[in-house]
Amino acid sequence: MTDLSFSIPSSLESRVQQRIADGGYADAGAYLRDLIQRDLDEAADTAWVRRMIEEGEASGYIERDAREVLREIAEERRARRA
Repeated sequence: MTDLSFSIPSSLESRVQQRIADGGYADAGAYLRDLIQRDLDEAADTAWVRRMIEEGEASGYIERDAREVLREIAEERRARRA
């Protein structure tokens, strides 16, 4: 692992300490690792959605109910995360 050192405003530091005190994290490093991982996961999800939109636009348009299509997309996303 690599050690990082940086400064944050005291208001953010107190919020980090509160999250640790709430019992969700062992220490600030665990909290920051979780935040980074969630950010990376969100970026991957966003990239996937953009690819799907591009693929959909390239394939043309269909005569289906948009709610049904969105439901299928949501199910595929849940399956990928499982």
